[in-house]
Amino acid sequence: MLTIWGRISSINVQKVVWAAGEVGQPFERIDIGGKFGGNREPAYLAKNPNGQIPTLEDGETIVWESNSIVRYLAARYGAGWIWEEEPARRAEADRWMDWMISELQPAMTPAFWGLIRKSAGYTDQAVIDASVARAEAKLDILEAHLAGRSYLAGERFGMADITVAPGAHRWLNMPVPLKPWPGIRRWYGLVSARPAAAPALPLPIS
Repeated sequence: MLTIWGRISSINVQKVVWAAGEVGQPFERIDIGGKFGGNREPAYLAKNPNGQIPTLEDGETIVWESNSIVRYLAARYGAGWIWEEEPARRAEADRWMDWMISELQPAMTPAFWGLIRKSAGYTDQAVIDASVARAEAKLDILEAHLAGRSYLAGERFGMADITVAPGAHRWLNMPVPLKPWPGIRRWYGLVSARPAAAPALPLPIS
């Protein structure tokens, strides 16, 4: 059985929980990080020296960094399913996975920390407004990409959808005015209805 270390309110943990479900692997998830603490304890740092979440244990194999974990689960247990063997198709998935971490997530995080988690340094309205504007611009890119596509990497569900959808889930449930984004909403409705998504996308967001 897999062990996933991390609180489910983290979108990085959510994508790993979702991926494990999609490839049919039973897992135990252990709350750590945030209000649960424990991620700076020596025993956890021995698994993940960054002290971040999530961390995956699969027997003797330990993997950290959420996208690396999703790729590991996809390659080991989901080949021909959520893992693409053909390099060009896999690159299409990889770029959206990396876009989530490098573009969309940093754009939306200040507004999330200010409006939802009320974190010091992020509650100033100017900070929130700037984050909303950045997030909207990134989501406009996602909307344009989804025009005429069922999923992020084409016509088959895959690891890119698992990685980006938790970000869409978070933003679509934020207390901010939302654009229509029909492509994003159609795609999000499609992927979030999957059984493996249910334990990964808790409401309310926190």
